[in-house]
Amino acid sequence: MAQKGVDLDQETFSCSICLDLLKDPVTIPCGHSYCMKCIEGFWDKEENIHSCPQCRKTFKPRPVLEKNTMLAALVDQLKKTGLQAAPADHCYAGPEDVSCDFCSGRKLKAIKSCLICLASYCEKHLQPHLDEAAFKKHKLVEPSKNLQENICSIHDEVMKMFCRTDQKCICYLCSVDEHRGHDTVSAAAERTERQRDLEESQQQIQQRIQDREKEVKLLQQEVEAINQSGNQTVKNSEKIFTLMINLIQKRSCLVMQQIRSQQQTEVSRVKDLQEELEQEITELKRRDAELKQLSLTEDHSQFLLHYPSLPPLSESTPSSSINVRPLRYFEDVTAAVSELRDKLQDILREERTNISATVTHVDVLLPKPEPEPKSRADFLKYSCQITLDPNTAHRRLLLSENRKVKVMEQPQSYSDHPDRFIDSIQVLSRESLTGRRYWEVEWRGDYICVAVAYKNISRTGNKSRFGLNFKSWALHCSPLGFTFVHNNIKTSISARVSSRVGVYLDRRAGVLSFHSVSERMTLLHRVRTKFTQNLHAGLSLGSICFSVISAEFCKLK
Repeated sequence: MAQKGVDLDQETFSCSICLDLLKDPVTIPCGHSYCMKCIEGFWDKEENIHSCPQCRKTFKPRPVLEKNTMLAALVDQLKKTGLQAAPADHCYAGPEDVSCDFCSGRKLKAIKSCLICLASYCEKHLQPHLDEAAFKKHKLVEPSKNLQENICSIHDEVMKMFCRTDQKCICYLCSVDEHRGHDTVSAAAERTERQRDLEESQQQIQQRIQDREKEVKLLQQEVEAINQSGNQTVKNSEKIFTLMINLIQKRSCLVMQQIRSQQQTEVSRVKDLQEELEQEITELKRRDAELKQLSLTEDHSQFLLHYPSLPPLSESTPSSSINVRPLRYFEDVTAAVSELRDKLQDILREERTNISATVTHVDVLLPKPEPEPKSRADFLKYSCQITLDPNTAHRRLLLSENRKVKVMEQPQSYSDHPDRFIDSIQVLSRESLTGRRYWEVEWRGDYICVAVAYKNISRTGNKSRFGLNFKSWALHCSPLGFTFVHNNIKTSISARVSSRVGVYLDRRAGVLSFHSVSERMTLLHRVRTKFTQNLHAGLSLGSICFSVISAEFCKLK
């Protein structure tokens, strides 16, 4: 409790202007006390009528100030205790804070701003606005640094009115002077009307946020479902292919066993025959030796005596019955296995096509695309500002205002950059085009190309030109007519040539259309495809030096 009493004393003997202990205290006629220097400085800012910073009581003429010796003595006594009434450092205003307009010396943070007084107050100096009846109707708001913007620069009055004709805030004198005859209302009335519009817009935005958040959740669920299905399909396919491989391996082992078994059987049969032939050869050699010995017998009686005892030769297997086929005994098996391989390859090739088609047929169920605009007014709802990226511009292109481009005879002094086109005189936009977008190009000269392309389109070679690859879609424009080109496939267009071309893109729906813009819009060509990356707008210009060739992205309202 003693500490609370000390705190009360400190507050009692503090100046409400500087918030420090009173220095040379003076008491003004209303009874409030201040530092002499603080109140004099405050009154120096006022003209004719002088007031009390706390109760706002006015004095005329300016009171003569005398030092309050009793208060001075009490303050000196309080100082001797070593207590200070200075607030903590975090209460002082920093560079980013709104400072109190009534603090002298080091200013405190303002906690409220008054739209009537056009001043900001710290907690101490705000107290009269909270206590005094004269300030009850004043409008207090969060601290603001922009209060002076509420003052009319011509009449130095608070701008409490709004001119609907000129769409600007004005003061009362403006309404009877420069804005006389205009549709003017009070700022409060205009705020009320616009507040309703703002709330409607806010509700629409919040509703759209909720819708988009639901779509994001649905897409996240779709991603999880796709991943789960894909992972499970990979596992199932791996099992099936593993079974197929096992079946082939088993069939291979069975065929190998059959071949080895037949090989052994045939080898055994051939060896048996070989053994029989070798035995016959041995027997024939023995008989040949006996006959030779008998033929050498000189005794005729002995010759005749032994000759009839020789047994006749058995029938011999003709050698022509043994058909030797080197390395060709199992060629029929090889042929049969080769035939099986060819059939399997045909089946796999056919099934691979079917499987690939089935896999690529898998698609995310995105929301149903909105209908394509019909009139130019409908297209303009999706208009966007296109700016050119100088880091992609060919060195013979001169860019201006970030949306105009012109072919120059001499190369421009662009710095080296990996995104710069080297061989094709063209440039891409800075913006990545997502969602639904519409823009128009005004062109002049013998040849230009209005295109959209993926960011990673090649920067060198003939294939880097818009339309000559699968990464860009291009409308070639010349005084002779229009031609659409994609992946080097050209489509001639029969339409009247105009100098302005409109391009509509619905990235999600995969729709890209080119239109001739004149008295009315004419569809030149429409593309329906599946875009796999975000797109950038592009311009390609001819290289004829003696002809003025230029193009620009139009400013659309």
